[in-house]
Amino acid sequence: MNAVHNKDIGTKQKALAINLDPKIYGSFAEIGAGQDVAANFFKAGASSGTIAKTMSAYDMTFSDAIYGALQVRRYVSEARLISMLDHEYSLLLERLSSQRGENTTFFAFSNTMSALNYHKTNEGHGWMGVRFQLVPGGEYNDVVLHVKLLDNDNVDQQQAVGILGVNLLYACFYYNEVPPVFLLSLMDNLSKDRIQIDMIRFEGPDFKKVDNRLMSLHLVKYGFSDAALFGPDGKNQQPSEVLYKKHIVVIRGRFRPLINVHLDMLTTGVKQFLQEPDVDNNNVVVIAELTLQALKERNADQNADIDEKDFLDRVDILCSLGQTVLISNFHEYYKLVSYLSKITKLKMGVVLGYPNLEYIFAEEHYNDLPGGILESFATLFSRKVKLFIYPTLRDGMIMNCLRFYPPPHLIDLYRYLISNNKIEDIRHYHENNLHVDTDNVLDLIKAGTSGWEKFVPEEVASIIKSRCLFGYPCERKPEEQAEGKEGNRIIATD
Repeated sequence: MNAVHNKDIGTKQKALAINLDPKIYGSFAEIGAGQDVAANFFKAGASSGTIAKTMSAYDMTFSDAIYGALQVRRYVSEARLISMLDHEYSLLLERLSSQRGENTTFFAFSNTMSALNYHKTNEGHGWMGVRFQLVPGGEYNDVVLHVKLLDNDNVDQQQAVGILGVNLLYACFYYNEVPPVFLLSLMDNLSKDRIQIDMIRFEGPDFKKVDNRLMSLHLVKYGFSDAALFGPDGKNQQPSEVLYKKHIVVIRGRFRPLINVHLDMLTTGVKQFLQEPDVDNNNVVVIAELTLQALKERNADQNADIDEKDFLDRVDILCSLGQTVLISNFHEYYKLVSYLSKITKLKMGVVLGYPNLEYIFAEEHYNDLPGGILESFATLFSRKVKLFIYPTLRDGMIMNCLRFYPPPHLIDLYRYLISNNKIEDIRHYHENNLHVDTDNVLDLIKAGTSGWEKFVPEEVASIIKSRCLFGYPCERKPEEQAEGKEGNRIIATD
């Protein structure tokens, strides 16, 4: 397989290369605004060498009859896509494996898309996936993605779907050995103002070494999406499907590592949010957010690439505590709230430390906005959002909302936000946590200094020790031999 990304090959050339490959053979099933994918292979020529069948189940009744009725009648959904892949791939094997299975790598390509309607009152988006073999008679792999269509014209959106579909199928067969190249090739002959890919998942025997959490990171790092989401099980999720019509509580941090302060912030912040009169306690999603900027903090070279192991170390900790993780490119809070507000109209809570309250009111962060700080606040506070401020200990004094003094010309604005229940202190926090600094804990961990465990949750300490995370020294010092023999210290052996 070719691991070098050929950026010069066009859509028609990719389709023709697949058509001329005698081993590749399969079917296309497309719902909605996805009819252009198979069309590209027909137009490229020699399509009989690739296409066993193409079909479109545009009518919902026909779709249900072929792929089964959905419990939730959402036809542009991952559930519908998976049912399409299941049906079409099984049909291929049933009808063709005995005839040509020894020399053929079968594939089933499916998509279900919604492009702009006539009145342009909807947002174009959809699901696309391929189930395919890499060796004749082998087990299948799946690649599934969700795409947002950004063109302001229905025909242009359909064309973009056609190009993306060809790119995806080509990548499955020719770029499968190097997932970053696979991802980058999906944008061939497209631009980031035409589509956004906010979820992709690799599964199957040929992708056992692929960490889908890293794929989420790459989507944001490459600018394919502003944000990506995955659950505690590490599986990539499509943000709109998880957060749609949900109350959201988000806590942002570097989590390097997650310490008791973070856990206390999250616990007390969520508890206070649930006490809000307009919040349905049974319809709340809590997410921990990591920004690209946070992943690069403390790095002397801000242009250096993100340390992927360090990223996964942090994620392992968060997932071990059952957290849903959001990776974003939203350095400013108003951008994060704007993004989430497009997914849900229900009330949201943002849990943040006192220094971030100071940051939000620092006008120099909004020099790029024509309306300055007022424009950012119009986005941040006009939505149903409330900030919950965790206090900070500074020079022996507990700093909270009551002790915050913005610049004189912003005092009335601050008082307005307090009076209108937009900003609130977190109560019932553990004051002992205020003496703990994340960077100091990290230094203790790296040095292997005894006692650091009391500053982090018990589960976190166990994971750090067993996996040697964050620079924890797994090799014992000579003076620690006696202690180690008594079994009081966990030593990593791998």
